[in-house]
Amino acid sequence: MIVGSRAADASSVISYEFPLVERIRTLLRLEDLFERASFFAERPEPQAHHAALVTLFEIMEVSSRADLKSDLLQELERQKQVLAAFRGNPDINAGVLANVLGSIEGSSLALFNLAGKVGQHLRDNEWLMAIKQRTSIPGGASEFDLPSYHHWLHRDAAARIGQLRGWLAPFLPIRDASAIVLRMLRESGKPQRFTAPAGGYQQMLGGRVAQMVRVRLDGDFIPEVSANKYALNIRFTRFGEDARPRSADMPVEFELTLCNL
Repeated sequence: MIVGSRAADASSVISYEFPLVERIRTLLRLEDLFERASFFAERPEPQAHHAALVTLFEIMEVSSRADLKSDLLQELERQKQVLAAFRGNPDINAGVLANVLGSIEGSSLALFNLAGKVGQHLRDNEWLMAIKQRTSIPGGASEFDLPSYHHWLHRDAAARIGQLRGWLAPFLPIRDASAIVLRMLRESGKPQRFTAPAGGYQQMLGGRVAQMVRVRLDGDFIPEVSANKYALNIRFTRFGEDARPRSADMPVEFELTLCNL
């Protein structure tokens, strides 16, 4: 089973994304972590800044994958070559194309200039690494465990925000490159409407390749996706009175998008 992320598209509609390859799974995790870190870092409360710092440690771990930077650079270059072939095409808006190519080139340059191991600036800070080690223990960052961290959390909020922004900044080339790749991946598929009889749906892929599946449907139902190179299977559940998902035994209408770069 593939665990999906979700975001509200409308009041009663939820969109789920299920990565089918490890590379896209990593990018989706990073996207979620960057959104969380940015949200908490800009709030003034000490509790929010604790959450932001813990999330930064997670970003450091996820983005430390040895081939992440090279994978992103290769994908950006590939997309640049694909899009550059559309120059001069009368059916393509030249201004929009130029902006997209400019974004790709700028992101590639920033990523290329990212020296050393991603997140090394955090690893070189002994104080932050001591906090990271304690936060891996439930309740381990209490004030009696880390008095200096307790002091930091009660410093001026603006100063803490400035430091958090500084610690986040070296990760931004990874964030921006990932955002471009994910945006192009999401835009690569064409949504189609289907109905799952008795809450189950199967589609034979017939040689089609997908790196990510997007499922959009009424918020009452929850999709669970499994897939291989031959078939895609979706099982729909819904919450019962005891707050546990149970199989949906009724027809479920949904929108399906197969995405592939």
